[in-house]
Amino acid sequence: MPQRDRIVLWPIYFDSTKSRNDGRRVGKRSAVKSPALDEIVAAARALNLDLEVEDSAAYPALWWEKSGRVLVKNAGFPKSSILRDVASKMKEARSAE
Repeated sequence: MPQRDRIVLWPIYFDSTKSRNDGRRVGKRSAVKSPALDEIVAAARALNLDLEVEDSAAYPALWWEKSGRVLVKNAGFPKSSILRDVASKMKEARSAE
């Protein structure tokens, strides 16, 4: 499947310890501290998103850190709404612990 049919979810997008300039893409209230790739995968699965995991990928600005990434099939929703939904599921999962 070509790359444009997928939306990339990097852990840094959801990290409350990072600033928007550092790469965070969700609001601070929606973000979680040091999100793990597994948490993003679990949240995306809970939303029934068609996903693919690349655990050896590195966020371009932090090329030396292999944080991994999740590719989700673009179902026609804006990327921002998918990010918000995934962040919301991650917060739910953490509060249930």
